[in-house]
Amino acid sequence: MPASAHSPVPQSEPTVTGRLSATRRFLADVWRLTKPYWSSEEKWAARGLLAAVVVLNLAAVFMDVWFTQINADIFDALQQKDQAGFVHTLLVFGGLALVFIAVAVYRLYLNQMLQIRWRRWLTERYLGDWLENQTYYRLQFVGTGTDNPDQRIAEDVRSFVQQTLSLSLGFLTNLVSLVSFLVILWSLSGSVTIPWLGIDLPGYMVWVALVYAIAGTWITHWIGKPLARLSFDQERYEADFRFSLVRLRENAESVALQQGETQEARGFGDRFARIVANWWSLMRTQKRLVWFTSAYGQIAIIFPLLVAAPRYFTGALPLGSLMQTSQAFGQVQGALSWFIDAYVNLADWYATTSRLTGFRQAVERVRAAGRDHAGVERGAAADGTLALRGLALTLPGGGTPLVRADLTVRPGERLLITGPSGSGKSTILRAIAGIWPFGSGRIALPAVPDAGGTAANGSMVLPQKPYLPIGSLHAAVTYPAAADCFEAEAVREVLDAVGMAGFADRLAEEDHWTQRLSGGEQQRVAVARALLHKPDWLFLDEATSACDPETEERLYSLLRDRLPGTTVVSVGHRPSLAAFHDRRLAVRPDGDGIGALAAAG
Repeated sequence: MPASAHSPVPQSEPTVTGRLSATRRFLADVWRLTKPYWSSEEKWAARGLLAAVVVLNLAAVFMDVWFTQINADIFDALQQKDQAGFVHTLLVFGGLALVFIAVAVYRLYLNQMLQIRWRRWLTERYLGDWLENQTYYRLQFVGTGTDNPDQRIAEDVRSFVQQTLSLSLGFLTNLVSLVSFLVILWSLSGSVTIPWLGIDLPGYMVWVALVYAIAGTWITHWIGKPLARLSFDQERYEADFRFSLVRLRENAESVALQQGETQEARGFGDRFARIVANWWSLMRTQKRLVWFTSAYGQIAIIFPLLVAAPRYFTGALPLGSLMQTSQAFGQVQGALSWFIDAYVNLADWYATTSRLTGFRQAVERVRAAGRDHAGVERGAAADGTLALRGLALTLPGGGTPLVRADLTVRPGERLLITGPSGSGKSTILRAIAGIWPFGSGRIALPAVPDAGGTAANGSMVLPQKPYLPIGSLHAAVTYPAAADCFEAEAVREVLDAVGMAGFADRLAEEDHWTQRLSGGEQQRVAVARALLHKPDWLFLDEATSACDPETEERLYSLLRDRLPGTTVVSVGHRPSLAAFHDRRLAVRPDGDGIGALAAAG
């Protein structure tokens, strides 16, 4: 699947206004992705879990504040050699520690519970939107923003939920921690006179922590700003490489028969080279960032002691207050430096949100096109016939029509459509099935067919390459219906009828049947499906092309004898198919070189 060239980070240096605008757009995207769950049918359970997690996070902050006071009391007791006070303080510390452990456990547990509930809801919603009205098929015609939808549903939804909760709760916790410890640090700091200016600065440790954190945040952003784009590209390259490996596994026989290993290896090498090159860029950026953040963190340990030590040596601060000042400074500086510590995660969050937003917008474009009835008009035929009127089918981008068709098919009729390869025969069937809306004209249907399966109206399409789900053979034969919709004996009977009696005793066996069965066997399974479902309308697109002439004759005889009332529309090349159809049409180029459906001579 071609990768999108879309990148979430502009290449030119943005202005301050541009950064603010980009931030607003990003937060708006996050809100659009987040809001549906919190206003869904699960909103009260979700809000209750979130409230519990928030309360536990705030409780942890409160206990951290208490711990700093206990720590100060411990050191004061040691300085004063107060054994009774020391023991009492240790007992208080032990009790608080037990409560803190319980809070930490359930804070994590409830957070994970909320994550999996939110992820399940989002995954079901994205899967539903992706599958609805063949959106998964039409997405390939929607330009950029839709590469690797499997990764966006499986990986990006998980990452988005985890990152959104982690970063938002982390921000809230650090904000509360900042306010709490600012009060402590301000009360312990005292005041200092600024040299040369003679200005008395109250709460000077607070101002020192603020300047220290602002400087560190600015430098961190300056070093790490390429990370968002690099993270976005890394996920895209990884998904492209994984998708190419899956394609080889699914087409192993074709590649092996053509001895295409060298070309496949070259393609794998090119895709993996992109992963490696981008990874090196990530490594270099992260190395510079870790150099700075590690130094920043280590200096932050000793820095408050250096700043507060003069007051301790003058006797203005006891040992306990000095240690409490150091801890409070560390908490304030840590809260102010939250952006530094979370920078890599913020970059990943930005990239994940960009990918999910692009996917959601592409799905919405496809669904909007369906709602607007753009292109080919579809409706119901009052007389129960299938009618194509002024149908002109084009490529997704429009332009000169590929094929034109005017046609009426009456119930019970059996029609064969022939013509050279690439003339547009299969495209006509795609338009009838509703998955090719590109062009103009009108299709009136007895009922709208469900591409690839039996619909409630009783229609079925058998493509040239049938889809066989991974699982039991029983489920593969009954697809798209569930396996329990048909008794095992009925499934064995149709397998025997299509010449696959050797598989009748393997219905419970689970396998990757697309790789296990030959092309002709797969097509026989598809015909067995039609015999089981007994559709009113059956469309066959080269559905027996992989079978030998004798097997093809056998399959069409079965369809004629067992489904006498079914309307059959076939696309095929072999002249022998004409014997099983009442009428024959052919697609031939007209005077403009455009394929046109006409009576076959």
